Amino acid sequence: MSEPLKIDIWSDVACPWCYIGKRRLEAALERMTERDGVRPDVSIEYHSFELSPDTPVDFEGTATEFLAGHKGIPLAQAQQMQDQVTQLAAAEGVEFRTDRVRHTKTLRAHELLHLAKQHGRQYEMKERLLAAYFTEGRHVGHATDLADLAAEVGLDRDEVLTALGSGRFADDVAADMAQARAYGINGVPFYVLDGRYGISGAQDPAVFVQAIDEAIRTRETEPADV
Repeated sequence: MSEPLKIDIWSDVACPWCYIGKRRLEAALERMTERDGVRPDVSIEYHSFELSPDTPVDFEGTATEFLAGHKGIPLAQAQQMQDQVTQLAAAEGVEFRTDRVRHTKTLRAHELLHLAKQHGRQYEMKERLLAAYFTEGRHVGHATDLADLAAEVGLDRDEVLTALGSGRFADDVAADMAQARAYGINGVPFYVLDGRYGISGAQDPAVFVQAIDEAIRTRETEPADV
């Protein structure tokens, strides 16, 4: 292939399945590396998707309480759902601490990911935000907290504060959401391989391997849609 295979991922920072899906895609790429003796030539770009855009920045309550209210289910059922997802995450090597999670509006976190993309640090920033939210109980809705996290991956803290304060990347977030609607995406994670293959959900690594193999086989005979 003359250019890397593009994998576009629509995802939210406050989405547990997006974290699990990230690990499963990474596992798929590792399987392909072991099989072929060389890592697949892919490029990964994350796109914004707010699952709960009406969430206040400072939500008063626990993540379990939010889930119960959002889905209209009893608190005990919401806790059971979270416990199940926590077990699945642990199987992928990810620690979920739902007792620590500080639920918030993720718009600014998405804006930060666009800034990180400009500096070639989006993938590292995404990982840092997911760990901060799901494991460490960090606040990912305030500009100052986001700037601290950004500095940890090598971004300039002052630039982050300026960009988030001005809404510099708000249009980019909106464009991602518009593209999601155009694709018919109503849940995340959602993966688009080479502009032609769509994969919904945190699939088993074997599914990703099969899809990547298929995209590699066909990309030179059929032009991509995007």
